[in-house]
Amino acid sequence: MSFRRVLTAVAAGAAVLLLTAPAAPAHAAPDESVTVDPTGRIAADGTVTLSGTYRCVTAGTPVFVGSSVTQPTTLRYGIGGTRAVCDGKEHRWVNTARVAGRALVAGPARAEATLLELRTLGILPVPRVHAGQARTVTLVAA
Repeated sequence: MSFRRVLTAVAAGAAVLLLTAPAAPAHAAPDESVTVDPTGRIAADGTVTLSGTYRCVTAGTPVFVGSSVTQPTTLRYGIGGTRAVCDGKEHRWVNTARVAGRALVAGPARAEATLLELRTLGILPVPRVHAGQARTVTLVAA
């Protein structure tokens, strides 16, 4: 595996770990934003799909749209990560992940999305939150 692939894997892993922690309030620049659609999907096998939009202008360092979901009696689950295209235009994002067991069910849930830049400090990725949104969504059976 190349060094670049290892670094990308480490950065993506760091993003997922950060997304499972409580989100800090994000103060987005006026030209940067992330939204979560009001409806997500949950399949019979526990696969959850969340989506929304984002806009960012940072270029040169990796930026990801990460998401998570929780229901009142469950932990927060990271639902994938998408590499963002930061060109100042609005883009769609879709993240999917399988949650083991019956931890999540169709119905109301709390979802969060974070626009996260990973700058490198030496060999370590250092996160910088560009924007975030948390909202109540409805998970519907897929």
